Amino acid sequence: MIRIVVDSSSDYQLEEIREKKLDLVTIAITIGEKQYVDGVDLDRNQFYEILEETGEFPKTAQPSPQQFLDVFLDAKEKGDEVVCITLSSALSGTYQSALLAKDMAEYEPIYVVDSRTATCNIKVLADYARKLADDGHSAGEIAEQVEGLKSRVKVVAALDTLEYLSRGGRLSRTAAALGDMAGLKPLITITEAGEVSVLGKALGKNKAISNSLRHLEKLKIDEAFPIYSIYSYGTENCERFEENLESKGIHPAKRLQIGATIGAHIGPEAFGIIFVEQGI
Repeated sequence: MIRIVVDSSSDYQLEEIREKKLDLVTIAITIGEKQYVDGVDLDRNQFYEILEETGEFPKTAQPSPQQFLDVFLDAKEKGDEVVCITLSSALSGTYQSALLAKDMAEYEPIYVVDSRTATCNIKVLADYARKLADDGHSAGEIAEQVEGLKSRVKVVAALDTLEYLSRGGRLSRTAAALGDMAGLKPLITITEAGEVSVLGKALGKNKAISNSLRHLEKLKIDEAFPIYSIYSYGTENCERFEENLESKGIHPAKRLQIGATIGAHIGPEAFGIIFVEQGI
């Protein structure tokens, strides 16, 4: 059997993890004095509500090598092959933890893939891996295919506020305050190096939507893969964005909610799109 392993930055719901027979390694999140397990005892809406109420910036603790090792040793005992897809190494040490666990397991059919991305982008990769496994491919073949796909999985998102970029140290408090006063709405993406990057800033929500669409016009979407609209907390902005996407002939298969790993940096009322770009 092929085991597909993800960490909780992939933003799967627990029901999906069970339904798709994935293995989940969890990430701990500390907000103030309290620690939570992402996606287990902290649901998405609750997370954003705590962010708004406390003003605290969450701290995430990468999974320990032992957490991955427990999964890998269980696979070794059962003779299963493993494809493990982790949060971007540019954002976390999760990938390194998985590599250490692989060495400790002393079991060859374990393939660890640095997704170089985060949130629902990882879901696109893991769903693809699950499909390949169900079609009879080996773990090595699946890892190779996922490595080839990961640079084509794109996200474009618009933020409602600069406050959370400031809380996370990606923007000064003064710049964030001035930007919010001016109604600036930043557009962000995840680069091929796996880092969160600001594409630009728009004046107001309508401009943010039109600038997002203008950026999409430069890219060719591979319709062999699902397109997802995404949001953080509060769906009104996302619904307006979806209407504009539909008018351009872009039809999201589903609306997905962004979890804590990226959500901490973007805050509520963010919206965007995830898709796979056509290969060269």
